[in-house]
Amino acid sequence: MSGGRTFVVGDIHGCLDEVNRMLDGLDLGSSDSLVFLGDYVDRGPDSRGVIDRLLRLRTEGIRCVFLKGNHEDMFLGYLGGRGHHGDVFIQNGGDATLRSYGVSRPSPARARTAVPPDHLDFLQSLALQYRHGRFLCTHAGVDPRRPLESQSEEELLWVREAFLFHPHPFPYTIVFGHTPQREVLVDLPYKIGLDTGLVYWNKLSCLELNECRLYQIRRGEREVESRDCSAWSAALAGTP
Repeated sequence: MSGGRTFVVGDIHGCLDEVNRMLDGLDLGSSDSLVFLGDYVDRGPDSRGVIDRLLRLRTEGIRCVFLKGNHEDMFLGYLGGRGHHGDVFIQNGGDATLRSYGVSRPSPARARTAVPPDHLDFLQSLALQYRHGRFLCTHAGVDPRRPLESQSEEELLWVREAFLFHPHPFPYTIVFGHTPQREVLVDLPYKIGLDTGLVYWNKLSCLELNECRLYQIRRGEREVESRDCSAWSAALAGTP
């Protein structure tokens, strides 16, 4: 992706209203790009609606990258696809996802019947990482003890302590979600965490990478707020 602005969007977890308002508030142009960090489903009220909205973005001429989150991976595992930890999908908010598909009595067989083919194709097509200049976007982060080319899917979707509490040696600022915080986690030049707990009645966060501007909307509110974060640029300059 080149030209225009590049927006990275944090964890959504079925909160469709805030996604719609965020997208409206960004005033996207044809040269802009969106990168979503995963966790579109589970816990929130309308996981199906979120995936429908993301699919429509492709028809609206917006360039998008959709990363896989650990919750999409569990969903795929539950459906019997190429995913992991499907046995704990329901315990991690999957019951709300199934209700959004009209499945009131959870079972993998009912879920497979209810999930539309284009939604299943979407889940199976999700990427694990995306690089944009000095930024590397993944869902959960990276394991700083392993070379980037050796990172496993498990690490990219699930890592926490090894990544959060240690610097890494890589020439990128890692932009990630997965671990909810009350505010954006800023540990430069190493990492920026954009999961600000939308589904827990906090905020949806979106960072524009080129101009370093942060956009946020609180759960249940209508107004998207933005602030200039260009002061981060000096710390970011430490990465190629």
